[in-house]
Amino acid sequence: MMSDPEESVRLQGFGEMSLRTAIATVMPLAPRERAEAAIFRVRDGVRLAEGEIAELASEWGIAPAPEVRSPKLAPEPHWSDIVRGMVREAPLPSLMVAFLLGVLVTRR
Repeated sequence: MMSDPEESVRLQGFGEMSLRTAIATVMPLAPRERAEAAIFRVRDGVRLAEGEIAELASEWGIAPAPEVRSPKLAPEPHWSDIVRGMVREAPLPSLMVAFLLGVLVTRR
């Protein structure tokens, strides 16, 4: 079944968001935590299967987090990519509030 990346889903513990955002949120989690995460379609309330999530992630180029036994072996996060992704997915009112807070903080 082909899923629309902008389809509205509910990620357990995170709230409602687009399907692409939910999968991008789940894939960096450790495999055990990823198995516990639940994504439900808003339109019919059906939970997406782990296989479907992995298939969509690979189709959209979202890589899963490697299974790391030691935190020191974890790859260094690229903060610029993380922030860029957050800004791209954020709704406009949130960006406006963040901008205004930044202006207020820099003026003081």
